[in-house]
Amino acid sequence: MIPLNDDIPSRRFPVVTLGLIVVNTIVFFFEVLLGPRADVLAQMFGATPIHITTNWTNPLTLATLFTAMYLHGGWAHLIGNMLYLWIFGDNVEDRMGHGRFFVFYTLCGLLSGMAQVLAMPTSRIPAIGASGAIAGVLGAYLLLFPQARIRTLLPLFFFYTTVYLPAVLVLGGWFLVQFLNGLASLNVNVQVGGVAWWAHIGGFVSGMLLMPIFRQKQPPTPPSFSYYYDGSRYWHDDF
Repeated sequence: MIPLNDDIPSRRFPVVTLGLIVVNTIVFFFEVLLGPRADVLAQMFGATPIHITTNWTNPLTLATLFTAMYLHGGWAHLIGNMLYLWIFGDNVEDRMGHGRFFVFYTLCGLLSGMAQVLAMPTSRIPAIGASGAIAGVLGAYLLLFPQARIRTLLPLFFFYTTVYLPAVLVLGGWFLVQFLNGLASLNVNVQVGGVAWWAHIGGFVSGMLLMPIFRQKQPPTPPSFSYYYDGSRYWHDDF
């Protein structure tokens, strides 16, 4: 189940969302240019749980919780994360404002990294990727736009079709998958790379908890000649 777009237009241009996509993409191209040496970059700037739990008083070690958010392990990792950020980030940014949204995104990323550290404190595998921060965006989106419809790509035997599904089903189902896999990962004691399930869980929960703090009390004025969503139905301005 792959989301393609939602049916809620933004009131203003998503400067921060687009900027994050650009920065993540530039950093990834730098990783590609490094080739095999990109592993060294992940070791240096990825968030390695055992380094954080044993050296948590070192600011440089803690800083990896931030730098890890801008590294990715491959094309699929990058494209998947950026797709989710583009679909859901613009609307959350719209409701929070540009500056608030960047702080919110960063906090969700940091908290998601800590959730992964707490779940796997002895792991020597560096956690990288923006998915924890983006999971926070998903958590906020679920609370802000539960009735939104998400156009989703679904496999149908040997074919694919697109259907509109409510956000509560798409994002609720996404979180359930992360949670079940997170529980299963607690029983696995192997030092191999994989999905940081608890970063996703921690980010999603952080986004839901932080959203009321960062949401603007007065939403921005919708632009002329546009549709906008007030939380319950759509309106159209023609002035």
